[in-house]
Amino acid sequence: MSADIYFASSAKVWSSIEWVYGIEETGYDGWEISAEGNFRLDNRESLNSIKEVLETTGLKATVHAPFSDLNLASFNYPIYKESIRQLCECIRFSSEITEYVTVHPGYMSPEAKLVPDKVWSLHKEALAEIGKLAEEYGVRVGLENMPAIPGFLCIYPDELFGMIHGIDNVGATVDVGHANTAGELKSFLARIGEAAHLHLHDNNGEHDDHLPLGQGNIDWEMVFDRVSKDYRGIFVVEGRSIEEAAISLEFIRRFDL
Repeated sequence: MSADIYFASSAKVWSSIEWVYGIEETGYDGWEISAEGNFRLDNRESLNSIKEVLETTGLKATVHAPFSDLNLASFNYPIYKESIRQLCECIRFSSEITEYVTVHPGYMSPEAKLVPDKVWSLHKEALAEIGKLAEEYGVRVGLENMPAIPGFLCIYPDELFGMIHGIDNVGATVDVGHANTAGELKSFLARIGEAAHLHLHDNNGEHDDHLPLGQGNIDWEMVFDRVSKDYRGIFVVEGRSIEEAAISLEFIRRFDL
């Protein structure tokens, strides 16, 4: 298996950092850091602990920027600007450990839904600012497609790729599990060659369960057949524990990636 496979767990953001050593012990190549809770990178003590783990293991790193209470589509201007600021700060600190950061798109309030064109423009302006800052620090940004939750932007392929179109230094992080909840898995796979980054987890097509691979209804043979032909990048398995990380990695190893 030649593909680099990382593990990420947003369920472990309040845990002690010792759990991360299990990522390497399980056989993964890297860690995608969920930069929330105890792992916020704008906390120098947390960042130093993360660096120590990376230096004392063979793990490489990517970063998933914080998204709790942030909204790049907010019509509340102070919240909008603070969301941009925090993502830019995360990218600035991320540059010390990685060259790739995934960010979430925003979501629309009831008032925002009345003027979708204005939301679209506001969101693209935010991405342009974030992408420019990231380029200064040698970091590539990936905007992630969202699960089928009303109000979220970038649930569908045309929306995700349209949102990043014309924005320098911002690519697409394609989340297979999220695509499955929206019934858009095949349409995302049709454009997987345009993806810069890939998230993998399973579900039954209704909720964003983040199950281990093989425990939902995703056709992984179809996924990996298409991905192996058209995608050249890191694979990030998202799960809730090291035990689930082991299940997913064992499942992936059945395929020629």
